[in-house]
Amino acid sequence: MEIQSNNFVSLSAIAIRNSEMQKAVSKGTRNGYDKRLAAMFAYGEEHGEAMRQQAAEAKRRALRQLPELLEMAEANMQANGIHVLWALDADEANRQVMDIIKRHEVKRVAKGKSMATEEIGLNHVLETNGIDVVETDLGEYIIQLNHEPPSHIVAPVIHKTKEEIRDIFIEKLNMPPTDDAAEMVAFARKKLRDIFLSADLGVSGGNFIIAETGTLCLVENEANGRMCTTMPRVHVAVVGIEKMVENFEDYATLTQVLPRSSTGQHMTVYTSMINGPKRPGDADGPEHVYVILLDNGRSDIYATKYAEALACIRCGACQNACPVYRSTGGHAYGWVYGGPIGAVLTPLFVGLDKAKPLPQASSLCGSCKQVCPVDIDLPRMLLDLRHDTIQQGLGDTLWNLGIKSWAWGNSSPRLFEMGGMAARLGQGVIGQNLPAPLGEWTKFRDFPSFAPKSFRQLWRERQKAQAQS
Repeated sequence: MEIQSNNFVSLSAIAIRNSEMQKAVSKGTRNGYDKRLAAMFAYGEEHGEAMRQQAAEAKRRALRQLPELLEMAEANMQANGIHVLWALDADEANRQVMDIIKRHEVKRVAKGKSMATEEIGLNHVLETNGIDVVETDLGEYIIQLNHEPPSHIVAPVIHKTKEEIRDIFIEKLNMPPTDDAAEMVAFARKKLRDIFLSADLGVSGGNFIIAETGTLCLVENEANGRMCTTMPRVHVAVVGIEKMVENFEDYATLTQVLPRSSTGQHMTVYTSMINGPKRPGDADGPEHVYVILLDNGRSDIYATKYAEALACIRCGACQNACPVYRSTGGHAYGWVYGGPIGAVLTPLFVGLDKAKPLPQASSLCGSCKQVCPVDIDLPRMLLDLRHDTIQQGLGDTLWNLGIKSWAWGNSSPRLFEMGGMAARLGQGVIGQNLPAPLGEWTKFRDFPSFAPKSFRQLWRERQKAQAQS
């Protein structure tokens, strides 16, 4: 996917004027936010917060031991009959998938939902090489038909209304016209069933890997993930190296907070735990299982003050809570990850120079940290990234000049006082509508009036009065 994160402001302006997207995103995020709230605190606020902190510690403990857990997971997966591959970056991961496809003479690929494969642009690589690849998650299937990237980590088609989805099905699949959602889903299900039956290879991501047993864990609601991992003769999972957890106890905690935070469920409809390929006597399952452990910049993040971002379990709760995401949707962020977590991860993955506006795409209200099931301090990281932007000389020239002038003026009592006098006089002339760039603020807000006299002036007058009395 082409990186357009530096176009966040212009893309946001387009999104804000799109009434259909506004309606869809507003409804979807509010629904997700309310359901999470009900599920996380169904047994009381104290229980929900304790579960959240337990999950946070499980992920941080895994990060502290990440090198050891990766080696443990590799050994146990290999013992289970899984082929384990390591990919330093997107190009290497895509080459490995293509090598597997050629080795097994694959013609058709059925894909389960996976942010990691979006990150590496796997679909584009497969299509370029003549491979028929079909997204089987319903939301991903819809946006693939419409040639769009996902706009939400969990709900990729959150930006579309039911009517827009209907029109896509009619145009792309010749669906008989209907406004009944159940009929639309049934129509898509029939189309996808043929894909599952004919696919040579299934691709998935991975929500977690349990290091002590070498178990790949997937959670989903549509059964497409289970069919992608059991029906084709080859299964390939592309999993970020940060998805390690130490043991079943930690997984049991995390698999409770993930569905509660993402879809408001106590447990997803399907929870799959994969321990290798089909064995003698098994009724079904793939003949070969490959797990590609993807780095793609994660090791670089691990070595920085932003390592905590790797604790993210991709629930999308921060997106549902964020007032900026609710207004702009996910596509405005210009890459795979949107919302607060995207505003942190995208600059870390692709470089601040390619995503300069994203750390500013936040009101710093703190809602993202409040809803995060593993308590990632996203507001702190957004502030740190803003600092890094200035330190790397990537800030806006006019803004930098203004801040330096402000700092210079505030470094001298005399200049400070003169500035206050100029501000009061200026406001008396121009009123509440400030000139650009400050005018962008006063378009929508009243600017408070300056006091008729500064504190310094009042203090001098008071001292003078006392001396004369």
